Amino acid sequence: MWSAHHRRTAVIGWLLFVVLSTVVGGASGMVEMTESEAGSGDSARAVRILADAGLEQPAGELVLVSGDTADAWRPAARDLTAAIERTGEVSRVQPPLPSKDGREALVRFEMKGDAAGAADRVQPVLDAVRDTDRAHDGVELHQFGRASAEKWLADLLSDDMRKAEFTAVPLALGILLVAFGALVAALLPVVLALTACMAAFGLLSLASHQLHLFQTTYSVMFLVGLAVGVDYCLFYLRRERDERAAGHDAETALRIAAATSGRAVLVSGATVMLAMSGMFLSGLMLFEGFALATILVVLIAMLGSVTVLPALLAWLGDRVDAGRLPFLGRRRDGARESGAIAGAVLRPVLARPRLFAFASLAVLLALAAPAAGMKTEQLGMEKQFGSDAPLTVAHERITEAFPGGPEPARVVVTADDITAPAVTAALGGFERVTVHREKNVAEIEVPLPGDGSDTRSRRALADLREHRLPDAFDGTGATVLVAGELAESVDFNDQLKKGIVPVFVFITVVTFLLMLVCFRSWVIALTSVVLNLLSVGAAYGVMTAVFQHGIGASLIGAEAVGAIEGWMPLFVLVVLFGLSMDYHVFVVSRIREAHDRGADTPAAISEGIRRTAGAVTGAAAIMVAVFAVFATLSMQDMKQMGVGLAVAVLLDATLVRMVLLPSTMSLLGHHNWPRRNRKRPVPARRSSPAGV
Repeated sequence: MWSAHHRRTAVIGWLLFVVLSTVVGGASGMVEMTESEAGSGDSARAVRILADAGLEQPAGELVLVSGDTADAWRPAARDLTAAIERTGEVSRVQPPLPSKDGREALVRFEMKGDAAGAADRVQPVLDAVRDTDRAHDGVELHQFGRASAEKWLADLLSDDMRKAEFTAVPLALGILLVAFGALVAALLPVVLALTACMAAFGLLSLASHQLHLFQTTYSVMFLVGLAVGVDYCLFYLRRERDERAAGHDAETALRIAAATSGRAVLVSGATVMLAMSGMFLSGLMLFEGFALATILVVLIAMLGSVTVLPALLAWLGDRVDAGRLPFLGRRRDGARESGAIAGAVLRPVLARPRLFAFASLAVLLALAAPAAGMKTEQLGMEKQFGSDAPLTVAHERITEAFPGGPEPARVVVTADDITAPAVTAALGGFERVTVHREKNVAEIEVPLPGDGSDTRSRRALADLREHRLPDAFDGTGATVLVAGELAESVDFNDQLKKGIVPVFVFITVVTFLLMLVCFRSWVIALTSVVLNLLSVGAAYGVMTAVFQHGIGASLIGAEAVGAIEGWMPLFVLVVLFGLSMDYHVFVVSRIREAHDRGADTPAAISEGIRRTAGAVTGAAAIMVAVFAVFATLSMQDMKQMGVGLAVAVLLDATLVRMVLLPSTMSLLGHHNWPRRNRKRPVPARRSSPAGV
């Protein structure tokens, strides 16, 4: 109400906050995490040893030159070597290494300068490879390496983010136009959500100087920020308009909206932020960055919806309905229609709650069943972009011709004296050894059979760690650690398995306690946790079926990659536990309002769900649309995140909230409510169990 009475201060203060955050954050720039910070376990320690010693591996590149016949590659390889050397950006160009059949050769070289900035300098090399490929008929060139992959990835991420922004925002606006039938009312949530994201981007950039971030953190923030920001404003605005339609004056309607939907937004926002904070317990900097980003954007969106939004509503008054679109119909008719549809669904559910509770539970468990066989790994770049992507084709062709070439294991050996006879003798048992005498560090490259991530590669890595290295360096006093892409993936997954337990315990306990404080009912609190777990399980099952087994993957332009991205299960668990509270708190709050007025439980359930049907449908449609946009992006992890979240929200807002929640609450009856609130139902409601 302070905001409503101090409109100018609230609006100008919000704008200044957004502008200052954006400008200062943009000037500071974002700091990305290093390779060692992104990892865990021995592989991260190995990378950190090299970095601390100033021995960070240069950005290596591989170019496969293949011809139609044996030795047909030689002229192209000779021209390629000369062309890449002329760029002045490469060093240590090795002579072409022929394959066993003589029809292919591998050219190895490194980018000059710091590996972290190699992607910014690799374009002349890419041009040289492309020009050589065009100049030689009957010969194909395929390039794969750190610099070229990061350059390709950066360009792709930039294109994908533009696609997400230019698709998700119009989709959200279109859904809001349908929900409200007026341009101004539809624009308010979108504008507030976008400004909240802008402010969060700036503050996150500042924070990244202390907590370094993963490259996709901004995408995750935008995804959550747009969905949550629009939903919070939608809930608040819908309740204010409903109260105005019921005949209340502007200030009374705003006060009621603040006391009901405003309170629900605060509870929901607090729940989301506390759930997100569980990611700090994972032991991985990746999730700490995700936690910080999502907490920031949810906090700002929540504050905007209960400060600047009331100020704008008080200033606009009836002008919030400006820009009415007649072809969308009258607002109150749309709200009544949503309630009528919800009432039609609820009649059989409340008439036979046991049947519908078991049926909906069976559907959710069936969808969750594939999750029992879920496999996780850190998907390499060759799996992130589909089998037809140039990066994937290059990786596969190089791996076929030279197994272990693109992604060998990197062994880091440290000792008090790396030149000691025992250590030198142990190093002599390996082929690709680089000794840094002044740093007392040695690096060994060990090619792994298989494609770098399959069962053969994993067995070879386990054998290397458990047998070959201990046997070779036994008694030397050296410390031996294994890094490389596969080792990093294995260590990352091991840490996730350890970290997911405290995260899971934390968010379930926090959700239970928050619902207990909010509704004063341990039954509702426990039901909230169980329903969330069912939604998450269904999301896991669908993700596994689509992306691990390929069922229906072609419908969204994806394909089976045999595994789920390693960080996805924990991230989806935390985000869904937070976001599902939007609907749950909003719906159950209206059910409790009706019950507190004297309605019996079935009538309160029906009234609460019918009155919130329009807002929940609109909010769910926006979230599903935003998440679905990310399912159409190029990267496999973005697709998995988009599908997992979209499916879970869709199920949560339909099957769970419209069938399982009402049927479960109906079966529990008066046990839903604290004993002091178990009021005797009024006779009029008793005669109409369904409340319709």
